[in-house]
Amino acid sequence: MDSVQKTTQNSEKMTTIALDVSKQSKTGNKSAKETANAMQSIQMKIDAITEAVDTIKQIAFQTNILSLNAAVEAATAGEAGKGFAVVAQEVRNLASRSAEASVSIEELITLASNESNKGGKISENMINGYDALNKKIQESISIIEEVAKDNEIQKDKIEAINVNIQEVNRSAQQNYDIVDETNIVAYQSKQIANNIVKDATVKEFDGKDKVKIRKKIVDLDYKGVEKRARID
Repeated sequence: MDSVQKTTQNSEKMTTIALDVSKQSKTGNKSAKETANAMQSIQMKIDAITEAVDTIKQIAFQTNILSLNAAVEAATAGEAGKGFAVVAQEVRNLASRSAEASVSIEELITLASNESNKGGKISENMINGYDALNKKIQESISIIEEVAKDNEIQKDKIEAINVNIQEVNRSAQQNYDIVDETNIVAYQSKQIANNIVKDATVKEFDGKDKVKIRKKIVDLDYKGVEKRARID
């Protein structure tokens, strides 16, 4: 009985622990989904930056062409175009640096995009893992609850058996008391019969010599139960 109660208590503790683990798992699942959403948001921003860099590259290319045209025009103008030629060269240098910077930015964007994709996949795997974990936890909880239910049924059956055993013990005690009282009555009856026979033996009456006295000898054990009987 104590073992059943202990098992029931352990089942309740296991259920509490499983529910707590399930709660933590759901929290982790929520965090993983939030991380996945953040990765998607980062990827969207990376895509926007990529578009902006493409625009910068186009502007740098067009600026470079314009600076070349300006340099040609300055050379055609001769002495009057020298100052304009200097400006055109600076514009060309600026366009070149812009193009180089856009290439560097593209490389960084590619790395960031790759890392963002990795983070997205990790988050997705985490979500799937948490979903599988939650499923297993729910299955474990169901099994634990079933075990606890069976233990409770077993406990009730054991209690019912104990009640029946106590009832049988009471009935047995009552039967023992009845047998004991019956033995007492039998013993007293034997004593009365012996006294009657003894009294009849010593008294004189007509036809006594024709009467055959039947004597019953009874041996009793320590409980007063009749063991054997012999009729003389």
